[in-house]
Amino acid sequence: MNENSDDVMYRLLVQNVVDYAIYMLKPDGSVANWNAGAQRAKGYRADEIVGKHFSLFYSVQDRMAYIPENNLKQAFRTGRFEDEGWRYRKDGSAFWAHVVIDAIHDDDGKLIGYAKITRDCTEQRRIQREQSENEQKFRLLVEGVTDYAIYMLDPQGRVVNWNSGAQRAKGYVADEIVGRHFSVFYSAQDRANKLPEHNLSIAQQTGRFEDEGWRYRKDGSAFWAHVVIDAIYDDSRKLIGYAKITRDVTERREYEQQILRARDLAEAHSTAMDALSKFLDTIITNIPSCVIVEDAISREILLVNQKAETLLGSSKGRMQGKKPYECMTPELSDYFNNLSDEALRSEGVHTSEQLLTTASGTRILHTRALVARGNDARKHYLILIAEDVTDQREADARIHHMAHHDNLTSLPNRILFRQRINDALREDADMGKMTGTLCLDLDNFKNVNDALGHQIGDELLRAVAKRLRNTLREEDTLARIGGDEFAIVLPGLTSQEEAEAVATRLIDIMRPPINVEGNNLAVGLSIGIALASDHSTSPEQLLRGADMALYEAKRNGRNRFENFTLELDALARRRRIVENDLRDAITSGQLKLYYQPITNGEHREIIGYEALMRWHHPTHGVIMPSDFIPIAEETGLIHSLGAFALYEACREATQWPQQQTVSVNLSPLQFKNSMLVSVIESALKESGLDPHRLELEITESVLLDDAHGNLQTLRKLKTIGVLIALDDFGTGYSSLSYLRSFPFDKIKIDKSFINDMHESREAMAIIRAITGMSRSLDIQITAEGGESDAQFEQLRAEGCTLFQGYLFGKPQPAETRKKALNND
Repeated sequence: MNENSDDVMYRLLVQNVVDYAIYMLKPDGSVANWNAGAQRAKGYRADEIVGKHFSLFYSVQDRMAYIPENNLKQAFRTGRFEDEGWRYRKDGSAFWAHVVIDAIHDDDGKLIGYAKITRDCTEQRRIQREQSENEQKFRLLVEGVTDYAIYMLDPQGRVVNWNSGAQRAKGYVADEIVGRHFSVFYSAQDRANKLPEHNLSIAQQTGRFEDEGWRYRKDGSAFWAHVVIDAIYDDSRKLIGYAKITRDVTERREYEQQILRARDLAEAHSTAMDALSKFLDTIITNIPSCVIVEDAISREILLVNQKAETLLGSSKGRMQGKKPYECMTPELSDYFNNLSDEALRSEGVHTSEQLLTTASGTRILHTRALVARGNDARKHYLILIAEDVTDQREADARIHHMAHHDNLTSLPNRILFRQRINDALREDADMGKMTGTLCLDLDNFKNVNDALGHQIGDELLRAVAKRLRNTLREEDTLARIGGDEFAIVLPGLTSQEEAEAVATRLIDIMRPPINVEGNNLAVGLSIGIALASDHSTSPEQLLRGADMALYEAKRNGRNRFENFTLELDALARRRRIVENDLRDAITSGQLKLYYQPITNGEHREIIGYEALMRWHHPTHGVIMPSDFIPIAEETGLIHSLGAFALYEACREATQWPQQQTVSVNLSPLQFKNSMLVSVIESALKESGLDPHRLELEITESVLLDDAHGNLQTLRKLKTIGVLIALDDFGTGYSSLSYLRSFPFDKIKIDKSFINDMHESREAMAIIRAITGMSRSLDIQITAEGGESDAQFEQLRAEGCTLFQGYLFGKPQPAETRKKALNND
């Protein structure tokens, strides 16, 4: 086969690979070709992407940080770049990608481009994260157990992990033992006889190995161990290792051995029976377990120790020589007799564990029964050894409770809540009834938490949980699923009105303030309701519906409930479409800034512009900010939009006359981003714009939400030298305290007052109050929305110093913006 046919075959092979995006980049990073795997992974056809720069697949933040270019530089310097991270498809959706970029040189060593291979690893990453989270939970539970050595072995018998019980039992810390073969715990003789390997072989062949024997600690000391080794297989029945549980039972074995030795001595030396009996009594008396010895034939009690006297509530004198039913309660007598019967029927040690009423209260007894044979083959004894394992089982129960309940409120957590939904859906569908799910969110909790601290917030959550729980039926489940979010399962409903009645009671019960450490705290409750009436509804659908209804309740004013409807589902779908389109708009340059002039009232000059974002949608045309900014705020895209607006406005303003400023609006949600100040500093530095030429406009809601933290951010911005304006003043919770707490450079009167000033005395009075206050505080006033000469003259007469509105110029793209007032 010649060289050309080799090239053709290789090209066909690459073009038909669908699991990997394989394509070439030119030295400048533009896409040179495109295979089927690339189209499948990223959504672009070849004619849509060839010739475009590969940074299109990165986020706005990554592009602003020049990450695509830096990756190419690394490939050029070292020959290869390899990494994992988020990449974006044509439709705006993100996927976790494994990326390899290889630099390609010709025979003379000249760079001719880059070979790029991308694979979508989103699902593998999700599975790995879920596995990691589950493994972390299990590891925390296992590592907290101190009475048992619990650890994993790989298929070759090497130690994989190590819990605190293992460290306590064997003396090794994790970094001393992990990676070593578990045979180190055996004696040299056992290792020579291949006993460790033999035990693993049994576990592999039968699924489990269980035995008792001597094991050795790090310091060389021996202990008698009860050992269980379970073989662990993956879904394809491939052996992946062994789970090993070891418990130090040296003390228990010593007790049993002492009894057996004493018995043997008594039988072998009848002449010393009296002395041996005393010896036996001493041993039995001091054993920390309950010991009862019976004649196997008559069932008369021959020996009991002090522990048995305490547990059974009777003295040795009242029990010895009697049968169990004559000196014990019927419950205890039946328990010991049944275990003795089993021991007599078959050899070996027989065990039983049961909750019983004893003289010490209701206790869990773990009892072993065995038959001891005397020298005379006709003489047998029954030995019963009972341990009180109540505390141990309670500890096990606490671990189980912790895995299924919220630590703060002791309510069911998300795991147990899912189980309860599943149970309710199955039972209600069989009974022809409905299952209700309520999603609850506390209104105003974050403000309480931020103002008074997390300790008060935690106490408030406990009090809320108690108040809600007391309002529900016994069969209802209230769970805390995170933060200030709760959820409820209402099984056995017959109508929607029943769920609404519960929601109303819950909202009403939360109206009275809750006193926490002397603070009367008022929090409201927003609730979303979803109902299921047949087998077709899954827990996920029910929870998603209740969550959508909760969002609607919060959007409609909070402290109320809403029911899930198909219209809500359709609205959510439409919002997702807008969200996906908006992601595409960010990456494909559909967003543009328009600039509206701001004029000086005295000289009628343009002293600056306000930057206003417009979305040029390929099918819907120009979309105004009010139609997409709320969705950007809900999805977190507002941070990308805000950064774009800041960088673009600063870059454009550097081309204007030096005295002109540019105003950029900040969303309250941008203040939740700790990098906001850094983003503004970076935009100024990259553009070279003087800080005093950038004006940031905020609304009063910034000062309502986390007032202390947001004021600190505003002070940092003032230190940089930028101007701060308070926008839409007079429309919200306007307060003089805002103007006292921060030295604003400007106040903007909302255009609604300007529009009504000639028809409404109230509007005119508000305008005069604001202008009068501004003169007193020496703050400039901008009047928004001026559309007529009459409005302009009246506002100037009232003391407004700056003006903005259609009278002076409409928002226009940078290239066609109004540059002078005499251009009218």
